Amino acid sequence: MITITSIFKNMIIFLRTWIKLIVILILGLAIMAFFAFVVYQPMYAVNLDGEFIGYTKDKSKLQKKIHDYEKNGDSGTVAFVEIDTLPEYTMCLLKKGYTANDDEIFEKVIRSGVPYYKYYAIMENNEEKYYVQTYEEAEGIIQSLKEKNSKNQNDVTYVLKYETELKQFTDVGTTVAALYVETPKVVVNKTVNTKKTMDYSNTALGIALIRPISGTITSRFGTRSRGTHTGLDIATSLGTPIKAAASGTVTYAGYKGSYGYMVVISHNSSVQTYYCHCSKLYVSAGDTVNQGDTIAAVGSTGNSTGPHLHLEVRVNGVAKNPQNYVY
Repeated sequence: MITITSIFKNMIIFLRTWIKLIVILILGLAIMAFFAFVVYQPMYAVNLDGEFIGYTKDKSKLQKKIHDYEKNGDSGTVAFVEIDTLPEYTMCLLKKGYTANDDEIFEKVIRSGVPYYKYYAIMENNEEKYYVQTYEEAEGIIQSLKEKNSKNQNDVTYVLKYETELKQFTDVGTTVAALYVETPKVVVNKTVNTKKTMDYSNTALGIALIRPISGTITSRFGTRSRGTHTGLDIATSLGTPIKAAASGTVTYAGYKGSYGYMVVISHNSSVQTYYCHCSKLYVSAGDTVNQGDTIAAVGSTGNSTGPHLHLEVRVNGVAKNPQNYVY
């Protein structure tokens, strides 16, 4: 006869048996895990385009290194790399003794891509002449040419480029020496040609002029009953800034009889512009000016009846009609 007591005893025996089995299983697994830990190590097998290229312990670290190089290059000449196929990773257990070769894997991956090199092309008249590696070097070349007053300083620029071809770099000193063009010395005159020689023909100047001031033309170029007028008079308010009609070198700045205070700018070997009757002069003989620079202020000095600018354009000392070129 089966009693409740016997059923309870049988259940306890059954539970004890299963507990023993579970304990044995856990111990077995622990022993196996310990054995695997001592003998084996987890690693990732790395394949590139189906070819095994090595093992890595830290997949994330290797992936980040490759990604950073792909996007940012080497912080040197390589700006970035285009990699079409990235490596594949497979988790595996290897016996102790196998070593990771992350550096070798990294080199193989980046060599499989196309590197783009970063450099600065030094241009003269939009033609590539020399190459430097850094922005500081490119800026240094431009500044050195300006400091040396190289004749071609305004023609030399630089541009940042990314190309798959690595250029041959030159140092700053070599590049400046190769590009430098000596600026012809301009003779600064203590006297000014004020002869009344005139020519009505429209001679090409080789430069473009801008208006030195805006105002009302009150007297034009030419011969008339009261005398010969070798320039163009433009009336405006006293103190109006006078701009350089073109770039050049100031060859005279001072007081000149009936012309009053005047500035003469030589633009090339033959062309000069005169700015007369000024109230103030902001430049001195020998100064280099750019087109549009303020050189003086409108006045009424010398032989003048009111504030105005007397503008002359002379070619080889002969006065030309300014209205052939400006106004």
